[in-house]
Amino acid sequence: MKRCWILILLCLTLLLSACDKNRGESDYRAFAERLNALDALSFTAQVRAEYEHKTARFGLAYEENGEGGRVTVLAPELIKGISAKVRPGSSTLEYDTVVLDTGSLDSFGLSPLSSLPTLVRALKTGHVDSVWEEDGKTVVLLEPDDNLRCTVWFSKGDMRPMRAELITDGRVTVYVELSDWTEGAARAGG
Repeated sequence: MKRCWILILLCLTLLLSACDKNRGESDYRAFAERLNALDALSFTAQVRAEYEHKTARFGLAYEENGEGGRVTVLAPELIKGISAKVRPGSSTLEYDTVVLDTGSLDSFGLSPLSSLPTLVRALKTGHVDSVWEEDGKTVVLLEPDDNLRCTVWFSKGDMRPMRAELITDGRVTVYVELSDWTEGAARAGG
């Protein structure tokens, strides 16, 4: 009899976890639809880039509207204020009058400054590989293309992205801590 109850509890646990996964996936899909319909998006991020033999840290701001996006360096102080444009449908950055080579993190050209537009593209178009709950957050593993995987932690309920890991060449190359996530009109003075 005891084995029967254990089996029943195990089945119920599996059913409940499957329901939670389906709910997390449907919450994410609603978030992606909302993100794709936005006229503007802005956020700031602390980015840690893991090169083969060193680590680099950046404070970055990201803003986008119908004309494209812009990544602006907030830290380190030496390059603060440098910004790059991202055109709609493009994954390349255009610098106004400055050439800034932060180096490529992988064989596909990912850099610390391109990590935010790459993350936004993954959030908008990435294939959902898996969804789970961790520490009260919804976690989604996305595959936007064959060369990139993104793990994104969302606050439960409002599905606000809180942190992300970009995985290329079989390793995490970029860690991102997101803040000031604003959907709609861009922040003033960003």
